[in-house]
Amino acid sequence: MSRFLPFGRQAALTKEITMTLCKTLLAVVIALAPVVPALAAQNDSRMIEIYHIAPGKHVEFLKLIALYDEANRQAGLSPRELYVHSDGGSWDFLLIQNENVEPAKEALRDAALKKLGAPTGARFWIAIRQTIVEHTDTVATGPTTAADWLKKLE
Repeated sequence: MSRFLPFGRQAALTKEITMTLCKTLLAVVIALAPVVPALAAQNDSRMIEIYHIAPGKHVEFLKLIALYDEANRQAGLSPRELYVHSDGGSWDFLLIQNENVEPAKEALRDAALKKLGAPTGARFWIAIRQTIVEHTDTVATGPTTAADWLKKLE
C-alpha cells in the first residue's frame, strides 16, 4: 500500500477500513438482537471472525470450514454460524462460534479432525491463509440485552 498511496491517504484508508469493520460488527450485533432469548442458555463467550477471501478461493474456504464444522458435529458441538456478505463492507464471510469448549468435547473434536484428515496446528494456519486476503477476529460476550448487562454494574 505504501508504494502507491501518499502517507495521508494511507492513514485515511486505514481509518476507513477500521470504521467499516466496526460498523460491520455493530450490524451483526443488531442483527442478532432478535435471537437473544433462544441463545441465552448457550455459552456467552463468542469468537467473531470476519474474512475477506482471496479471489477465486471462496469455495475452497467454505470447504475447509465445512470440514471443521463436520468435526464439531462429530464431537457433539454446534457448527459455526456463517453469515455471507450481501451488501456494504468489503468482507465476504463472517463466522461466529463458541469461544470456550469443554475439554472432553475438544478431545472428541481433535479426534474427528484427525479422522477427517483436516489440517491442524501450523498446517491449519497455512491452509486457511491460502484462501484469505485478510481477516479479523474478536471475542465478545452475549447475546444479552442492555438492561441485563447493566445489572452487572449493580
